[in-house]
Amino acid sequence: MAEIKAPMGGKVIKVSVKVGDQIGEDDEVAVLEAMKMEMPILSEDDGTVAEVKVEAGQTVEAEQVLVVLS
Repeated sequence: MAEIKAPMGGKVIKVSVKVGDQIGEDDEVAVLEAMKMEMPILSEDDGTVAEVKVEAGQTVEAEQVLVVLS
């Protein structure tokens, strides 16, 4: 299982995947707003989305798990 984590604290403004989605390396899984900039969060691995741990509007901390792949 692979975890996709927030690189820094901020607000999740978009979740681009749902449980069961097949994603590839460099696919967008979420968009994070931090320091007044929008930052796409990309997958580093291929896999199937097993769990989405955040939702749009949620504030997250650095290194918080956003998505779990299987």
